[in-house]
Amino acid sequence: MTTTVETLSSLERKLSLNLSVERINAEVEQRLKKVARTTRMPGFRPGKVPMKFVVQNYGSQVHSEVLNDELNRTFQEAVKEADLRVAGSPRIEPGEDQAEGQMVFSAVFEVFPEVKLGDFSALEVEKVECPIGEAEIDRTIDILRKQRQNFVEAGDRAAQEEDRLTVDFAGRIEGVAFEGGTATDFVFTLGGKQMLPAFEEAARGLKLGETKTFDLPFPEDYHGKEVAGKTAQFDITIKKLEAPELPELTDEFAKELGVSEGTVTALRDDVRLNLTREVKNRILARNKEAVMNALVKVAEFDVPKSLIDAETQELVARTREDFKGRGMPNAESMDLPADLFKDQAERRVRLGLIVSDLVKAQNLQAKPEQIRAYIEEVSQGYENPMEIMQYYFADRSRIAEVEAIVLEENVVDWALSQVKVNVTNLSFEELMGNK
Repeated sequence: MTTTVETLSSLERKLSLNLSVERINAEVEQRLKKVARTTRMPGFRPGKVPMKFVVQNYGSQVHSEVLNDELNRTFQEAVKEADLRVAGSPRIEPGEDQAEGQMVFSAVFEVFPEVKLGDFSALEVEKVECPIGEAEIDRTIDILRKQRQNFVEAGDRAAQEEDRLTVDFAGRIEGVAFEGGTATDFVFTLGGKQMLPAFEEAARGLKLGETKTFDLPFPEDYHGKEVAGKTAQFDITIKKLEAPELPELTDEFAKELGVSEGTVTALRDDVRLNLTREVKNRILARNKEAVMNALVKVAEFDVPKSLIDAETQELVARTREDFKGRGMPNAESMDLPADLFKDQAERRVRLGLIVSDLVKAQNLQAKPEQIRAYIEEVSQGYENPMEIMQYYFADRSRIAEVEAIVLEENVVDWALSQVKVNVTNLSFEELMGNK
C-alpha cells in the first residue's frame, strides 16, 4: 500500500482510504452464511432459512459491520506505513473522487506533537522542606487531648477563649424582634467561630449571671437576607460558664487512643510517624506542582484538540460525580459548560505529554522495587499492613495507579536534579495551611 498523507495544519493530517468493493462483498457473503446457520424464522427449521430472507433481515447490518472493520483495518495499516502516532479518533467521510471497484474515504485526524523541551538549567524551582520536631509532636498531642476534653464549671471568673457558654439572648432591629434572633439555653464555645465576631466579643469577659446589651452589625452577605446589612441590638445573659479540662497525658490516655504498647512514649512515636508521613505527602505535592509549572514553561508544542476535548469531558463527568457524592439533587441535569474546564484540560494534557516524553527519553519508568516500597510505606499507616499490601497486589489496576504515582515522583526527582533549586523552609502550620 502506498499511503499519501496530506498536512492540514501543524497537527492535523488527512489520509485517503481505498477499500475494495469485491473484498467487502466477499466478506459480507461469508458472514451472512455464518448467520444463516443459526438464524430462526417462523416456518423454517433452524439453519434452513433461505438466503434471500437472511439478506433481507441481516444484510444491511452485516454490510455496515464489514465496512467499519475494513475502514479500521485500512486506516491502521495506512498510519503504520506512514509512521504516524494518531491522537484521538479519526473523522472518516466519503471521498470526493470515487474509483471503479473501490470505495474511497478520507480520514482526518490529529497526530501527537513533537515535544520540544528547552534548557532546564535556566529554570528555578522552589523546593519546600518542613522539619518535624518535638514542638510539632506536642501540638498534635494537644489537639488529640482537646478532642477528648471535658468542661467543668469555671467559677467566679470572666469568660475567656475556649470556654463553653450557655446563654439566653434576644435581638431586635429598630426595636422589633426578628426571626432567629432569640434563644434560650443556647450553647457555644468562645473562639469556635460558631457565632459572629461581634457576638463573641460581647460575651468575652462576662461573668456568670451578667447581662450585656450591645450592637451587632450583620454582614452584607449574611445568609439571613432579612437581616443582612442591618444592625441589631442584642441582650445576652450568661447562664452557665464552663472551662475546658484536658485529659492528662498518661499511659492510660495512650491506651484510649488505641496505641498498642499503651505508653506515652509509644504515642509520641506514633504521632511522629504519622506527622512525618503527612508532611512528606504534602511536600511531595507542593514540589510536584512547582516542577510541573516549570516544565510547562520550558516546553513548546501544540496540543491536539481531540485530546483536550476528551479530557474536558472527563473533567465534566468527574465534577458531576463529585456533586452527586455531595448530595446535590440536580447534579445530572446541572449545566456545566465545557469552557469552564478547557484551560484545566489543556494543562493536564500538556503535562501528560511532557511527562510521557521525559519518561521515555530519560528512562524514568517506575521500577518494581519502587512500586513495592511505595505500597509498603502506605500500608504502614494501617492497623494491618499485610492486609493492605494484599489489597494492592491483588488487582492490576491498583498496581497501575501506584505505578503512575511513582513515575511522576521519578520525573519530579529528575527535574529537580536538572534545575536551579531554591530551598524554602516552611513551618508545620504553614505547610498544613493553618497560617
